[in-house]
Amino acid sequence: MLAPAILRNMSYISQNFEYTIAMRISLLFVFFCFIISYVHTEAFAQRYIGKDHYNHKTGEFFNTYNKNESSFMEFLKWKFWDGQDAKLWPEWIDNEFEPSLPISLEDHEVAITFINHATLLIQINGLNILTDPVWSERVSPVSWIGPKRVRAPGLDFDRLPKIDLVIISHNHYDHMDLATLKKISQKHGATILVPIGDRKLLQDEGIKNVKSLDWWSTEYFKEKFKVTFTPAQHFSSRGLFDKNESLWGGYIIRFNDYKIFFAGDTGYSQHFKDIHKRFGPMDISFLPIGAYAPRWFMKTVHMNPAEAVKAHQDLKSKYSIGMHFGTFQLTDEAIYKPVEELQRAKLKNNIPGGSFGVLDVGQTLLHKLMP
Repeated sequence: MLAPAILRNMSYISQNFEYTIAMRISLLFVFFCFIISYVHTEAFAQRYIGKDHYNHKTGEFFNTYNKNESSFMEFLKWKFWDGQDAKLWPEWIDNEFEPSLPISLEDHEVAITFINHATLLIQINGLNILTDPVWSERVSPVSWIGPKRVRAPGLDFDRLPKIDLVIISHNHYDHMDLATLKKISQKHGATILVPIGDRKLLQDEGIKNVKSLDWWSTEYFKEKFKVTFTPAQHFSSRGLFDKNESLWGGYIIRFNDYKIFFAGDTGYSQHFKDIHKRFGPMDISFLPIGAYAPRWFMKTVHMNPAEAVKAHQDLKSKYSIGMHFGTFQLTDEAIYKPVEELQRAKLKNNIPGGSFGVLDVGQTLLHKLMP
């Protein structure tokens, strides 16, 4: 059955050798490299008490709503049969913005710097937070092959202010970058929050001050901040044999009556309405808009821009910022397609232009939180 696919891919190679190597052979090779990068997650099954998203018999977490997951054969189908429509990204893009740091903030102001992918620097009320920090060249179990960045991080690592808190949504390589986390731990001594099941992985790498959270659990930070781990529609793995052994999710950062929501990596589901039901409207939401094509394969784990707009509406978010696009080509859509599709989805749903936007890599936004 693979013969037609191989012939089609050979034809495609002859037309675009460099791209095929980068996005077909290397991605498949990286997938098999997961075998040698296999790690055991934290052994907690006997004492874990959750029942609505954890299977004690299999030792795996699962999504609350859509439990259908793509198989390895479907992955091969995507790469060999359907991957011919993948758009070619530029080899390199120079960033246009240089963050204006440090920033002096007034009360109820927040500074947001888009660094790349799902990495944002959030500065508020004397607290500096990083989300899913990635400064590595590749998001891969090995340093010499795999998805490679097409632009530099929007802020040099050495220019970071003192980092107090790091929040990690799940253990995929484009969100949990151990090399970056080691540097943050050594230089900043930040508290690092991870989903349950991932703490031992970081501790084994010498990363200190790591705390793990289950869905809806809350960590209190510097007295006035509350950080709650929330559900998402996704999965976890760093190898072929550890799928869903650790959890995945997003975070709500609360202080006074304000709420900032980081969705992590997620498909669209009822969980956004659940979050709103528990916590009310969000003041700021960071929502993924990229890595969504082809839909038949990505729909359960990655939102497209139209679904991100639905999430924005479900959360009743006063202001949302799109992320998870424009740095690493993980799927088939063109590099600027998520931003273009977001604009169309906003117009179609009559979303005010100023309530859901994107930042350029390296751009810093100063936002006033309203009562």
